[in-house]
Amino acid sequence: MSERDQTFDDHTVERRLAAELPKWRLENGWIRRKYRTNSWKGTLMAVNTVGHLAEAAWHHPDITMSYGWFEVRLKNHAANGITEKDFALAKKIEEVIQWQPGAEDGPLEGTPQKDLRFAYIKYD
Repeated sequence: MSERDQTFDDHTVERRLAAELPKWRLENGWIRRKYRTNSWKGTLMAVNTVGHLAEAAWHHPDITMSYGWFEVRLKNHAANGITEKDFALAKKIEEVIQWQPGAEDGPLEGTPQKDLRFAYIKYD
């Protein structure tokens, strides 16, 4: 087993989540994050984004979804625990799903959040 497949104990996982991914939590052997959306369309768009990231990384989460939310659960099935792969993919998911171009000083204005016809992620 490679170093990136070494599992972390619960204390280490909780400490790292607090420092690196504060919106994620450890529960029942998985690191988890629930995202809220404004619509079914928003949920599907975000879940497909997570799917793309997972496939590109070749590390696949479990996902539960409903009309206005979805939850991502990560653990390394082969290692039967939380590994560096889980933290790396969780960070990438967080970065992409929570990206708000309109909050940056750049040319992209971002999705209009006040017009629910267009808003799809409920940002933290």
